[in-house]
Amino acid sequence: MNNRRVPGWLLGLSGLAGLLLLWWLGVKVWGDGGGLAARFSLAATFSSLWELLGRGELYLHIVVSLKRIFVGLFLALLVGVPLGLLVGSSRNLEAATTPAFQFLRMISPLSWMPIVVMLMGVGDQPIYFLLAFAAVWPIMLNTAAGVRQLDPRWETLRRVIIPGVVGHVLTGVRLAIGILWIVLVPCEMLGVSAGLGYYILDTRDRLAYSELMAMVLLIGLLGFALDALARGLHQRWVHGGSQ
Repeated sequence: MNNRRVPGWLLGLSGLAGLLLLWWLGVKVWGDGGGLAARFSLAATFSSLWELLGRGELYLHIVVSLKRIFVGLFLALLVGVPLGLLVGSSRNLEAATTPAFQFLRMISPLSWMPIVVMLMGVGDQPIYFLLAFAAVWPIMLNTAAGVRQLDPRWETLRRVIIPGVVGHVLTGVRLAIGILWIVLVPCEMLGVSAGLGYYILDTRDRLAYSELMAMVLLIGLLGFALDALARGLHQRWVHGGSQ
């Protein structure tokens, strides 16, 4: 009996091919065979994506969006890691803060948008705040979980506890990136003049629907790449630390 295992990358490609097939079938079955539906087809989308990749303005929007992601992530790390170290090292502090943190965590970052805009105005500042608010919870909770797994009677903060929780911090970072990428697009509709979210609104206003689908596809590809980067850093740290 042949027990040869199918390579993971081949299975991954087959899954992506199945997704494209569902896309093609969706347009074919629910579309009217032409007109508006044709603008959302695979051919029209990839044609527009190829055209967009030749425009310099697209890369400006990508850079602006990535900058916002990294600033929001940095701010979340700046707050979430120290909080996680404190909460994870004290049962009393954990008991006192968990209800408040869980309450705040369950509030959608997007629900703060009107309030933040009124307080900070439009521009990058409210976007940074909303992204940091979205990302701080997985970072803080995973850091606290990492600290709780260590024995403070035998391990010091500098030599053992911090290195011991880095893997958990990176897990939180990966989860945070996924959340940030989801929150980013609606945040970039807050009156800014650059970014992937802004560009989606621009394509909608111009009725350039094939470009809109191309931007949706590009956002998915960039998010996939960011997640792969975070996953690679986590695996490298875990495997390096175990050697």
